[in-house]
Order: sequence, then C-alpha cells, then structure tokens
Amino acid sequence: MAVSTSSQSPPPAPAKSGFQRWGSRLVAPIVMLGPAGLWLFLLLVLPTLVIFELSLVQDIRPGDVVIPNGIDNYLRVFQPINLIVIGRSLFFAFGTTLFCLVLGFPVAYWIAILAPKPWRNLLLLSFILPLWTSSLLRSYAWISILRPTGVMNSFLGLFGFPALELLNRTPAVFIGMTYSYLPYMVTVLYASLEKLDRRLLEASADLGANPRETFWKVTVPQTLPGIAAGSLLVFITALGDFVNPELLGGASSMTVSRLIYNQFLGATQNWGFGSALSMVLIMGVSIAIALLLKYGDSRPSTLL
Repeated sequence: MAVSTSSQSPPPAPAKSGFQRWGSRLVAPIVMLGPAGLWLFLLLVLPTLVIFELSLVQDIRPGDVVIPNGIDNYLRVFQPINLIVIGRSLFFAFGTTLFCLVLGFPVAYWIAILAPKPWRNLLLLSFILPLWTSSLLRSYAWISILRPTGVMNSFLGLFGFPALELLNRTPAVFIGMTYSYLPYMVTVLYASLEKLDRRLLEASADLGANPRETFWKVTVPQTLPGIAAGSLLVFITALGDFVNPELLGGASSMTVSRLIYNQFLGATQNWGFGSALSMVLIMGVSIAIALLLKYGDSRPSTLL
C-alpha cells in the first residue's frame, strides 16, 4: 500500500508590528550616520552651544563663573564702531567674490569648452596647485612681491615706472584674497560649464544670435547654479578670512575675525563680546550656506 507524502510548508512568519517596522528602518540610518553625527556634535554643536552661553555673559574673562544675564553683548555688536568693522568684512568678502567671478569665469570657460579635451584635467590641476601650500605661506609670498622694495616694484623700476604703494592697503588685501580663493571659483564653474549643453549653443547660432546674445541667454542661464555655488563658497570663506587682511592690510584693515581674536587672545580679554561676535558671524555664514543649498543645485533654465 503506497503512502502518499505531501510536503508541508513552513508556518508563516509572524507579521511585524508597526513599531517593529519603524524601528528596523531607523536602525540603519543610526548605524551609518552615528559616528559622523557624534563627531559633529562634539566638535561643532557642543562648542557652538558653549559660545552661545558665553555670549550671554557680559564682561566675562578667563576663570570667571558663567552666569548668563542678558543680551548686552549682542547690543554692543551693533554699535557704530563695530558696524564699521563688520561692514569692512562684508566689503572684502563681496569684493573678493566679484573679482573671483570676473577672473574665474573666463578661465573656467576656456578650460571646459575651448581647451583640448586631453589637457583639461592637467590644466585644472595646475590651476589649483596653489591650494596645496599653506595660506600663510602664500600671504608671505605676496608680502615679498608687494612691499616697496619687493619683486613687483623692482620689475617696474627696470622700465622706469614709479613704485606702487600697495602693501598695508586695501588693494593688497583684495589681491591676496582673490589669489587665495580664485581656485575655488574656477573648480566650481568648471564643473558647471562641463555639463553645458552644446546643442543649445549651436541652436542659438542657427537662429541668428550673435556670440554675446548666446552667452547671456544660453550660457549664463545654464551655469547659474555653478555661479551661485561658487560665489557663495568664496563669500563664506572670505568673510571669515583672518590671514590676508592681517598680513597684507595692516592695522587699517580690521575685520570681524581680527576683532574676535582680540576679544579672546588680545589685551581686552572679553570672552562674552567675542562670543557674541562669533555667533553673529556663524549666523551670517549659516544664512549663506542655506542660500547655497537652496540655489546652488537648482535646475538651469534657458531664456532662448
């Protein structure tokens, strides 16, 4: 008598509850982002909270008890003498951004569009080579170039031109800052121009547009995300620059970074006011970063 055997299917697994499914989806992000999140909390969030607490204490010095008692330090930030310093920092940052954009766009356009394709990576690498050296060394190099007996005036003297007094003046600060941050602008613009749709340029020419109209109505709209990203990147970095204004601008080029340094390590030793200035600078940079995240990755549009 044959005995029929039938394969028995395993019992179905018990369905997970909504809480279990939510917990399983939460574990993976925590495991992946946990180390970086802890690092950012210890080295960014926690120090920022300490600075914010110090900013609420008036006339605090090293060793004093931290007892927050108001916003007097923030009110002091907006005194006329401090607003002049903040305005000078914004002036340097905006001016450096403008110079980097005007000088960097033709370079990035030439490397991305006109240069032979096998040479593009090499040209881009050679342009960003100065970033491999210290910013302090680059500033001292400009001092040796711009000083009254430096390389530039010696070269001008060979042709009978008068010496230029640039060191410890505003033009020297712009020269040093533009030189320092121009590679950032070029690399960002190059990445944007490399993705330029060449078919739109050909269509613009076929429709009778001259090169100027093609540039303003096709090239610029397509590269607006790169222009915004590069400009904000340079502006954020230039706003907190300490080395170039200090070494190339002299005492007449006081910026927010130098003012903050004086409050913590200078003769005044007012940590509360320095912390308030730091928080104002952090807020300004945060706003710029928010604009970068919002407009730096937007989809390009054309007006043609």
